[in-house]
Amino acid sequence: MAMIHESVQVKVPVRAAYDQWTQFEEFPKIMHGVREAHQLDETHVRWRAEIWGKDMEWESQITRQIPDKLIEWTTTAGGPDNGGFVEFRPLGNDQTEVNVHVNYEPRGVAATIGNALGVASRTVHSELERYKEFIEKRGKPTGAWRGEVGGERETWSGKTQDSCD
Repeated sequence: MAMIHESVQVKVPVRAAYDQWTQFEEFPKIMHGVREAHQLDETHVRWRAEIWGKDMEWESQITRQIPDKLIEWTTTAGGPDNGGFVEFRPLGNDQTEVNVHVNYEPRGVAATIGNALGVASRTVHSELERYKEFIEKRGKPTGAWRGEVGGERETWSGKTQDSCD
């Protein structure tokens, strides 16, 4: 399993940063590789994206979601084998740090070589920069989902997290 950790600071309050991230169907407007995203229900999203030059489709499940703090997911069907979480940390003065953690299994020669060269990490960083530009330009989210999935105290990757701290 390969791991990626990238972060970006956005000049909007944590609520705006979080609320925009919950609008998965807006991802094609924000993230270059995402072609379509359809929220099937509160915890399932169907994706179509170009990855390593290939058009891929898959479903993911949100396994934990805590408003203004965390969204955690895993792939459930098709596509790339991945999971991870995005954390939102208020920095004061209407600024937020957005941290993305992704675990994925590179498939095929191109993905394995790309992973070794850091292409996946640079792609995640680039997508975060697009997200930053989008939300800062708007100043407010396109929508919001404030529901909670899972509990405040859960485990992820073998370590306990209390409210994402």
